[in-house]
Amino acid sequence: MSYEKVKEYFRQAGLEERVEVRRQIGDTVEHAAEAIGCLPRQIAKTMSFLVNGAPVLVVMAGDAKTDNAKFKAFFHEKAVMLPADQLEERVGHASGAVCPFAIREGVSVYLDISLRRFDVVYTAGGSVNSTVRLSVAELEKFASPSGWTDVGKGWQAEV
Repeated sequence: MSYEKVKEYFRQAGLEERVEVRRQIGDTVEHAAEAIGCLPRQIAKTMSFLVNGAPVLVVMAGDAKTDNAKFKAFFHEKAVMLPADQLEERVGHASGAVCPFAIREGVSVYLDISLRRFDVVYTAGGSVNSTVRLSVAELEKFASPSGWTDVGKGWQAEV
């Protein structure tokens, strides 16, 4: 179970209490924010793409959307979402539970600059009803990203 892998990942860092199971999260950023008690933009959503045939995760703020032109400029190809039925096999987490932790080897992670404006963000925790509360610095440390990117649009720089 992917939740258990995420819990173990953070247990090794002494932060297992940050992985929290909730009664319900919901199926949208807005529902998740309501369940957690944070702003929708503080939800660090993990988007799954295929780049050169390999899975790539881009973690961005809840109020950001993928800008196709920026994505193509950065990754040198059109943004193509990884099909939901391939997520668990290729990334290690099922749809609605994808996070940048305890993922399969060979999956690249990038953090979008839309996250830099927050002290605290919430990611999925490996199941549809779990979350992980982290500072952006902790997110960067534990997600072990290949780097930062600017592929989001529609978000506001001021908090």
